[in-house]
This record gives sequence, C-alpha cells and structure tokens, in this order.
Amino acid sequence: QVQLVESGGGLVQAGGSLRLSCAASSGRTFSENAMGWFRQAPGKEREFVAVINWSGRDALYADSVKGRFTISRDNAVNTVYLQMNSLKPEDTAVYYCAADARLYYRGSLYPRDYEFWGQGTQVTVSS
Repeated sequence: QVQLVESGGGLVQAGGSLRLSCAASSGRTFSENAMGWFRQAPGKEREFVAVINWSGRDALYADSVKGRFTISRDNAVNTVYLQMNSLKPEDTAVYYCAADARLYYRGSLYPRDYEFWGQGTQVTVSS
C-alpha cells in the first residue's frame, strides 16, 4: 500500500526553525500530483498550510504562515519539504503531508481532494 512518510518534527523554541520532509514509500512516485501540507492541533479541525503544484512552479500558503513557511519539492527524489521559520506557539500541531488525487493539477486547499496521507509528525513550539 502506498504511504507517505513525514519526518523532521520536534520541539523548538519560539522563533526557531524546522524543516519537514515527506517521502513516498513503496516506490510510488507523486511527481504528477500536487502535494499539500496540513496541520491539526488538539481539539481543532485539520487545516490547510501550504500546497505546491505538480511541477513545483506554483505554491499557495495559508495566511497564518505566509512569509514564514516555504514549501518545495524535489521530484528526482520524490520528496516534498516544508521549511518553517519564525515559529510561533500557535504553530504547534501534528503536520500531515498529502497527495492530491488529480494529476497535473495546481493543488487544493481542501483535505477532501487528497487521496494519500502520511501518518503525521508532531511539531511543538514552546514560548
């Protein structure tokens, strides 16, 4: 079964940085799929963070992370990244990567449009 595997989460002080990675297992390639990052804090719904289109040329960000987070991808190694700078306590959440079900698409802000999900990685930002 195809899986996405996130890594790079951890505990960091406010103002610090983390880089999350998301790789596909089972030899599956997602070079034709838009890839998104979502997060979910305790007691809250899963929310959109960022998405990058299949080619890597277009990206969208949630207003709450714009200017601090950068999404990128390296299709040669089938990996998507989320560079998170100037982290705030309100960024604390489990972060999930996901692959859009559609091919050659710019990406979506809605979890329902994503077919494959990782297990999540915890990011905790202390004040």
